[in-house]
Amino acid sequence: MFQKYKKCLLVVIISIFAVGCSNKDAITEYDKPAIYWYKNIVKNIASSNFDKADNYYISLKSEHMRSPLLPTATILLAQAHMQDESYLMSDYYLDEYLKKYASGSQIEQAKFLKIKAAFLGVKDINRDQKLMIDTLNEVESFIKAYPDSRYRPVVDTLKVRLNMAQYMLNDNISRLYKRVGKDQASKIYRDKNANSVLNTTDIEAPKENFLERIFN
Repeated sequence: MFQKYKKCLLVVIISIFAVGCSNKDAITEYDKPAIYWYKNIVKNIASSNFDKADNYYISLKSEHMRSPLLPTATILLAQAHMQDESYLMSDYYLDEYLKKYASGSQIEQAKFLKIKAAFLGVKDINRDQKLMIDTLNEVESFIKAYPDSRYRPVVDTLKVRLNMAQYMLNDNISRLYKRVGKDQASKIYRDKNANSVLNTTDIEAPKENFLERIFN
């Protein structure tokens, strides 16, 4: 439910861009050919003006709903926002791409990119617990659906990293409950780690975001 709410909110935000953005990024042109809007999307991505690129995308989509340029523009913006660390925006465009344009191997690629965006969006294992768990579930689903995927080595690595993060989180929660005298609650989280294939000797506390480091 929370994920649906978050995506609905994102759609509202994008709609607001369409009707009321800053004077700097406002698009005042209309009735242009699809290639005009597409070239401006690419141009603004190249200059890292992502808000304006989003607005040109809205114009392309509004005026040319069946344009063959839309799928490419959508995936370009998904990847551009991921590079900009705007992971919610990236996820929005990937959902749009999967829902309307992707077929065959493109579906596999888009699902992999969604996992990558979600993974990179986990900045703090304590604050981003739900995102971390949801991403692990998406990883498991991807592996089941595409066991021989060319992305499989990376996805397997992400799975290990996420399991390590989950182990660290369980250990942190167990220690916290132990400190406040809630031994039973502490044992629940300690037992979760006891059933894990990992152990504390496998994990070194990172000085940087070790979830993100794989893509740096």
